[in-house]
Amino acid sequence: MYRMTDEEFETAIAEALDAMPEQFMEALNNVAIVWEEEPSAYHVGYDEERDIEPAFVEDEDGPESYTPAERDAKDDAAAEDAGGEYEAEDDEDEFDDLLGLFDGLSIVERANGYDDDIPDVITIFKGPHERCFNSREEIVEEVGKTIIHELGHYFGLNEDQLAAMGYE
Repeated sequence: MYRMTDEEFETAIAEALDAMPEQFMEALNNVAIVWEEEPSAYHVGYDEERDIEPAFVEDEDGPESYTPAERDAKDDAAAEDAGGEYEAEDDEDEFDDLLGLFDGLSIVERANGYDDDIPDVITIFKGPHERCFNSREEIVEEVGKTIIHELGHYFGLNEDQLAAMGYE
């Protein structure tokens, strides 16, 4: 683990952006690149206002939405009915290593029409970078890879395509 000041992390992002090929940077349209300390509930798909995770379960009455506690109770009841025990997985650390996130429409999706009032956002997360890497040099390198990965989503690449290119 290597700790950076906010200014150092901003400098790492600036260095990574300066190293990007000019044609990539010129191709960006209405995209903000920001950083945050940690991923929020919004970033990981939770509803902050109601503190619930979207969970849809299909049963005989159709799809229903459950809070995590309700879903866990249903899982426990189903396991008990089956004669076993169910242990809910601890998802607390599931996004502990989320380095970045693209939130918006790829240029492929924009081809069908795009209202550019609100910018698409690439968010780089400081805390996970600090926890995952042990030196300033590693963090700067990984911030660059993270930005390239998220730009890949902007350009329409999916996770498998990015992984095949070495940007997991």
